[in-house]
Amino acid sequence: MPPTLASLVQHSALKLSVRAGEDRLDRPVRWVHASELVDPVPYMEGGELLLVTATNLDAADPDAMRRYVGRLVGAGIAGIGFAVGVNYDDVPAALVDAARAEGLPLLAVPRRTPFIAIGKAVSEAVAADQYRAVTDGFEAQRDLTRAALAEGPAELLARLATHVDGWAALYDPSGGVIAAAPSWAARRAARLGADAARLAQRRPHTSSVVGDPDAEGGGADDRVELQTIGSGRRAGGVLAVGTAGAPGTAARYAVYSAIALLTLTTERTRSLRAAEQRLGAAVLRMLLSGQSEHARTVAGDLYGALLDAPFRLLVAEAEEAPTEPTGDSPLDLLAEALESAATHAGEPVLVVPDGDGRLVVIAVDGGAAAALSAGYADRQAKEAGVVTGLSAPSGPIATGTAYRQAEQALSVARRRGRALVEHEDLADGSLLPLLADEAVRAFADGMLRALREHDAKGRGDLVDSLRAWLSRHGQWDAAAADLGVHRHTLRYRMRRVEEILGRSLDDPDVRMELWLALKATAGHTLPAPPGSAPPPSSA
Repeated sequence: MPPTLASLVQHSALKLSVRAGEDRLDRPVRWVHASELVDPVPYMEGGELLLVTATNLDAADPDAMRRYVGRLVGAGIAGIGFAVGVNYDDVPAALVDAARAEGLPLLAVPRRTPFIAIGKAVSEAVAADQYRAVTDGFEAQRDLTRAALAEGPAELLARLATHVDGWAALYDPSGGVIAAAPSWAARRAARLGADAARLAQRRPHTSSVVGDPDAEGGGADDRVELQTIGSGRRAGGVLAVGTAGAPGTAARYAVYSAIALLTLTTERTRSLRAAEQRLGAAVLRMLLSGQSEHARTVAGDLYGALLDAPFRLLVAEAEEAPTEPTGDSPLDLLAEALESAATHAGEPVLVVPDGDGRLVVIAVDGGAAAALSAGYADRQAKEAGVVTGLSAPSGPIATGTAYRQAEQALSVARRRGRALVEHEDLADGSLLPLLADEAVRAFADGMLRALREHDAKGRGDLVDSLRAWLSRHGQWDAAAADLGVHRHTLRYRMRRVEEILGRSLDDPDVRMELWLALKATAGHTLPAPPGSAPPPSSA
């Protein structure tokens, strides 16, 4: 603790006595300043104990003292030390009354106590306080280092919360809470996820202080400091520290130590990352060539758990390169998002740049895959200009098949202008979703144009009649009943369809093409297919 007025009064060698402000002696004393100026305020910073002998002051004038004390209180000084037995035998009553009226501590300094003795006492106490802060800071650093090495980030946060007498939380770059301590702080930390995400978009070594209006007690005393973590162009995470007020020197040492340790534990070096990518590329090549057992051996502890559970294979492609030479590529951002999601879920993930603006990812059918389909694809991938294809759940033996599934899904995503297509969307028993392609629609419009032009001239309802006939598998009575016409009328209309199109409805290929054309052009929507394939004709 820094020196206070109370500690100076209790200092046996100084012999100071209190004349006013007895209830405010807990004020810290930043420094001691002696001045005989009538207005010393321009030379004060606040928090000083001002020592005076009243050489130039009319200390007995009540009006002058009220103005003098009022100016000092406005400057934020800690108190006044008045030397008795120099210009006045005792502290003048006018000064005592003015100090009491303002609540400003007033100390009487006996003649045998030189001002320099008070200055030395304060200086020694300040130095001792700083030494204690540095010592406590180093001890906090050792404690946090032991926690980080033995237990990891979660325990490090728990120790940090103790050292700052508050709470701490770690966020990933998207603002998701990775860990928080104490346990009650998780909910409070979650409310600041958006602030953490915004800060993470800036370069590392940046910070901001935010309030929490929903905090207990109304949030008035809740000060939350956010600090980015990382050493590259982008932050690897964000540390939040919540305290009742601004951290002191020792707490600040602890926070800075935590930032350094979290940077080391959450970020891999470039060489290690490159080595992991080379190993991952080797594992992927073995899987794709059917050497699953060799791949498992090479994967070891790093990727071995990934091959023991069902996984999905993702192929991603960037539409454009970054506009700035120093900017992160869209695929880098995607890789970071998936790795962050996998880390948060406690799952392994294998990320391999495939060259030519492509990225291949193998992730457990869990956290990373769910984050991609539920969050990243909807928000970030579209903005970043990334298209992705995701395979069905697979295993090491069927990796080649999963890769082809992902490439097929990627191709469809590219044609449809979507950020993500999952292979299940293409293999759920229906071809109709594929009809959304503009080329298919153009073909269908051309195929049906003559019939639509015929109907537009009021010469019949050939398109609706064709749709009803096909949906009823060529059954004349059922289709005619749906249309509300006689079956002979329907037979006549179908002959007109054949005449106009120049094609026979007895040909199953013609019926299939007409059915798909009707579906592709039905208001540009994709209604559910009929219960079976395009129907055969019936007489």
